[in-house]
This record gives sequence, structure tokens and C-alpha cells, in this order.
Amino acid sequence: MSKLRSISIERDYVNTAFSSVLYSSGDTKVLVTTSIGDRVPNWLIGKNQGWVTAEYSMLPGSSSQRVSRSAYDKGRAKEISRLIGRSLRTIIDLEKIEGLVITVDCDVIQADGGTRTAAINGAWIALKDTFNKLIVNKDIKDNPLLGQIAAVSVGILEKEVILDLDYSQDSKADVDLNVVMTSDKEFIEIQGTGERKSFSQKELEEMIKTASDGIDEILDRQMKEFS
Repeated sequence: MSKLRSISIERDYVNTAFSSVLYSSGDTKVLVTTSIGDRVPNWLIGKNQGWVTAEYSMLPGSSSQRVSRSAYDKGRAKEISRLIGRSLRTIIDLEKIEGLVITVDCDVIQADGGTRTAAINGAWIALKDTFNKLIVNKDIKDNPLLGQIAAVSVGILEKEVILDLDYSQDSKADVDLNVVMTSDKEFIEIQGTGERKSFSQKELEEMIKTASDGIDEILDRQMKEFS
């Protein structure tokens, strides 16, 4: 039976950021840090709310072949940054962080598949730490978190549904799916592609069920950090 890769979480991994998390899924490792600003986007001025945004990148040495900073940032990284940002904002009451801008930086330091999903999983933990600290510092009154989010990849490889693919599996998969869900069992995003073949509705349903079960495990693992 397909299962999640081993998860490792190290909070307060660096002491220079407002909050930080090193999130590992198998051999994929993502460093998530947060920073706080007070210049909301122009289109939010006067709307009595704050903002949460995300930036994603792969460090040059995160892959066996050097990742170019400039070339990577122009394409795929921007799309993933937007995915992370809108996923996080889904479960945040932005009015409760009025006047604040929280930037969540997700830097892949070692890539072995599932970097975007690992970034989302680590980002939620970093944000929870961030909001807890803002409350202690009396910068905000109430916790703006409305729930949890988690994400995982799932695919079809040699007619078998595989959860949380590593790079060797992902590079050969016939179908590749990334699923982001809330703790209320609602979907934020489903990104799916038939890489080498089309897939049926039955296969899609099986992949989503497998991903949902995996996300339940990730949500539990996230909460264990705060118990």
C-alpha cells in the first residue's frame, strides 16, 4: 500500500527570521521563514486588513545539476509562489492582521520531488508560530488562523496509484497530481496532468482518495508540533 515518506519538522531552525521551519519529506527539504512588514499593497489601503504572501525558490545546490537563480525565478517559481500564497490566505482572517504584511519564504535546500507540497506543509507551521508570537507581542489580539491546510502529491506509475512521489517516481509517472486541502476536508487546489497518458474518472477518484488520506496524516503530524 502506498504511504507517505517520512516527515521531519524542525521549528526555529534559524534565529534570524521571525519564525522558521525546516520541513522534510523523505529527502526533500524546504526551509520556510517568515518576516513581518507594515506596507500593505496599494490596493489594500483603507480596507482594514493585512496580507500574506509567499515566495518560493530552489537554491542552486538543491539539485544534482545547479539550479540557475535567474532562469528559475522567471517561470515555475512564480507559479508555485502564487499557489502557496493563495493556499495560505484561504485559512486566514486577514482583517485580524490589519496593517501587517507577512511574507513566507520557502527555499528548497534539497529537492527529491514534492517540493511545492512540502513548502505548503511547512508554511502552515511557520505561520502558526508567527501568529502565536504576534499575539504574545500584542501586535494582534486574536489568532487569525481559521484552520489547517496540507498538501501532497499523488500519481499513477505502472498502473499503480503512488502517494507522495519522490523524484525517481515523479519523473516516470504516467499521471501527476498535486492536491491541497483544508482540515475541513475542502479542496483548495487540484493540479493534475496526464504526463504520458490520459486517466479515467475512476483513476482520478482513487488518486484523490489516496491524497486525502495522506493529507489527514500530514494534518495530524502538523498538530503534534503544538501539542
